[in-house]
Amino acid sequence: MYICDPKKDRMKVMKFGGTSVGKPERMHEVAKLITADPEKKIVVLSALSGTTNALVEIGQSVARFEREKASDQISHLGKHYHSFIENLLETDKARERAQAIIREHFEFLGIILRISFSEALNKDILAQGELLSTKLFSVYLEEKGVPHILLPALEFMSIDAEDEPQLDMIRERLKELLAKHQDKNLFITQGYICRNAKGEVDNLKRGGSDYTASLVAAAIQATVCEIWTDIDGMHNNDPRIVKKTIPVVQLSFDEAAELAYFGAKILHPTCIWPTQQQNVPVRLLNTLQPGAAGTVIQKTTATTGVKAIAAKDGIIAINIKSSRMLLAYGFLRKIFEVFEKYKTPIDMVTTSEVAVSVTIDNGSQLPHILRELEPFGTTEVEQDQTIVSIVGNEIVETKDVLTKIFDGLTNVPVRMVSYGGSKHNVSVLIPSSFKNSTLQQLNSKLFNL
Repeated sequence: MYICDPKKDRMKVMKFGGTSVGKPERMHEVAKLITADPEKKIVVLSALSGTTNALVEIGQSVARFEREKASDQISHLGKHYHSFIENLLETDKARERAQAIIREHFEFLGIILRISFSEALNKDILAQGELLSTKLFSVYLEEKGVPHILLPALEFMSIDAEDEPQLDMIRERLKELLAKHQDKNLFITQGYICRNAKGEVDNLKRGGSDYTASLVAAAIQATVCEIWTDIDGMHNNDPRIVKKTIPVVQLSFDEAAELAYFGAKILHPTCIWPTQQQNVPVRLLNTLQPGAAGTVIQKTTATTGVKAIAAKDGIIAINIKSSRMLLAYGFLRKIFEVFEKYKTPIDMVTTSEVAVSVTIDNGSQLPHILRELEPFGTTEVEQDQTIVSIVGNEIVETKDVLTKIFDGLTNVPVRMVSYGGSKHNVSVLIPSSFKNSTLQQLNSKLFNL
């Protein structure tokens, strides 16, 4: 009878994104990273960079009955994969196996040209990227003589009817699968994909590979959840916009959650909750600079004060004016119930004597929401807004932070301010056209960079 040894059986989780496996030489580096130490681990892979976008376009073409266009798109993607394995693998035997894998998946993509399109079929199409990347990586590991097990995510990763992960079920299924391979130290699995409540192939939406990694880490109570990308940790500002940025060495779960939710691209917002619940530290690391310290996210943080700035685009502001009803009992509840009805989360809220202003980042239900808000008063909508969030441990209690923030907002038309709702976050709503200058000015005032 097998007896679980908590110390011996604990594993770490390593997740590699699309750019980390997007070229054969990158995949070679990933293999070196995951075999650099003897610790037991589960490795989560995304699809090769560009694949998911290509599959989305294929699905859209099929949905529009543009079969010839879809066929050309499939052919173009197939050529990319055949070229990829030529540089990934060295032996004829391994290449033959890889070609058979590619043939199998692209035969499926060929079949979709001849059958009726549906949302369920589209989910199957989108799943091909992660299935291909993990299978091809497995062939490469086999060629190099690296013992491992390919662990199909579709056998343990599941979501319920509300698209929420079933963590207890994931835990039980993973436990059963791992128990079958107690002598193995390395497991490879797919990010992003899962099964839904109907048992159909589904996915965890964009950024879902991060979510997969954090759910797996929580389910097995991993020693650490490593998220490997092409940047050395979370930076104090957006390095694509601001010239001088620095990596943040350490963040608390709460700080990281705020930054991820409000626009920090390196980490998906959903990634924090599972690991936080099980107190599994998360490390953000760089495949191009494996020796860099990166960022560690854990329960506590070492310092107080401002840590980083994030910006979230595509924000819509809705202002509801009603001098007659605003002070009436239950008025705010009724407004929030409209957004709840249409499953549209609210990011920011401010109130005045005669108006309530809210922001949303998803306008798909906006016409319905506005129609139901009509009885409450007049509504005004402002599109193309950006939420800029200044995040850090207890920054609302840190001396001079507000002064520095508003000094950094000179000549910026601030639409809303959120202060005090979280002790880790001060957020402002601005027109998106002012985003770049705002990030640069705040970088100067808050970090002297």
